[in-house]
Amino acid sequence: MIKELQLRVTLKEETIPDILLKKSAESLSLSHHDISGIKVLRKSIDARKPKIIFNYKVAVYIKEPLPEKSEYQFHYKDVSKAKPIHIIGFGPAGMYAALRCIELGFKPIVLERGKNVRDRRRDLKAINQDHFVNEDSNYCFGEGGAGTYSDGKLYTRSLKRGDVRRIFENLVYHGATDQILVDAHPHIGTNKLPKVVQNIRETILKYGGEVHFETRVVDFVIKNNEIKSIQLQNGEELAANRVILATGHSARDIFYLLNNKKIALEAKSFAMGVRVEHPQHIIDSIQYHCQGLRDELLPAASYSLVQQVNDRGVYSFCMCPGGFIVPAATANGEVVVNGMSPSKRNNLFANSGIVVEINVDKDLPKYESFGVLKGLEYQKDLERLAFTSGGRTQTAPAQRLTDFVEGRLSADLNPCSYQPGLKSAPLHSLLPKLIGSRLRKGFQAFGEKMHGYYTDQANVVGVESRTSSPVSIPRNENLEHIQIKGLYPCGEGGGYAGGIVSAAMDGERCAEAAIKGL
Repeated sequence: MIKELQLRVTLKEETIPDILLKKSAESLSLSHHDISGIKVLRKSIDARKPKIIFNYKVAVYIKEPLPEKSEYQFHYKDVSKAKPIHIIGFGPAGMYAALRCIELGFKPIVLERGKNVRDRRRDLKAINQDHFVNEDSNYCFGEGGAGTYSDGKLYTRSLKRGDVRRIFENLVYHGATDQILVDAHPHIGTNKLPKVVQNIRETILKYGGEVHFETRVVDFVIKNNEIKSIQLQNGEELAANRVILATGHSARDIFYLLNNKKIALEAKSFAMGVRVEHPQHIIDSIQYHCQGLRDELLPAASYSLVQQVNDRGVYSFCMCPGGFIVPAATANGEVVVNGMSPSKRNNLFANSGIVVEINVDKDLPKYESFGVLKGLEYQKDLERLAFTSGGRTQTAPAQRLTDFVEGRLSADLNPCSYQPGLKSAPLHSLLPKLIGSRLRKGFQAFGEKMHGYYTDQANVVGVESRTSSPVSIPRNENLEHIQIKGLYPCGEGGGYAGGIVSAAMDGERCAEAAIKGL
């Protein structure tokens, strides 16, 4: 017999050996000898009150052994001689599309503009230390996409788009900790993601798929509105009749290519702003009602904030407890910041994007001449502004939080995790009013919701501009482009995902759609 229970465990009780067994036996009025084992299904922390509670959802096995294997099994087969599906991009959407193709008996041929995960590290070092951006290999492009050297957060609201558990189980199959199957807000970590990504590539190659790095797509040959081949930067042309386009939200060259070929695109609303960084102990003290260091049983505290300001949402995005800020530019001449965390989330700082909703139909009248690319051009202008105001390197413009809100240049800045460095700049006046004025009011509101959040010990760093794609690539109910037969826009770059998990689910769906009729 298996019984599911909800158990509440105090911080003090969490230190007691076999506390879940004892509480389960008490709840079911059983001897603990009758319980064969306990499987934790979900774990979360309730820190709304000073008495912190761990909430557990458990499956209690009564006189019945725990299963040795997961109910999810992945049956990969030899596809070395199977019909090909071409996949452009090797981020979460492209990786999961490739894995799903193999399960379904089709050969994925992956074309990735960037380098493999190991070689990519040299280019990340060049950004941080030499301020040089390799436009094909950076924090956004390369094996695993933007997700590889990122926080690895797996939280998603896209519960109706696919089997979330299946995505998690496949990550565990490829080396991620099974703790992601339990935590309410699962996370893998910057230090562990590269190995998981490499294992996925090895699975693809083992079963006959192909992965080609440093292979940039520059054109498509289309006849009678049907894709016929792919042209590469090295001059090679590959015949193709099914193409999954999973290039990510920063592959601007693909948007320009499609637009120049008069292939249908749509402008899409998005969000932009800044990244704010606090000492982690400040966020811990607010969230856990503690003074000094948090209890060792508690993870680095996070937060989620939202406020409506002048009919636009201002909200936290990609919050990274115990993390650091990184340079996420994809070209020289721009500054873009993002955040990430190692698996232990043990850095001294907590950072989060704080962004403002941009309504692409109402907020960008001066950019109407760019048509469907107006949001992209607005995004680029903000990134160039950050580059100039930061000193024309990857040094980022920054201000103390209180100075930003109160409208004065910071005489000095707080210590910061951003390796290329900071330069004091008047972000309060440099940012467009559309964004800057809303951010200032938003930060004040956040200070009222989280007492201690509004502090001169925090830095505001610019700019956080790659929250999502400002362009979408429309597709029909069969997930095929509305105009071009055989082209399947996918993931964040197509406008159909907002993170690792939703992109992975969309990759699987596009693979299933692409094989139909072959």
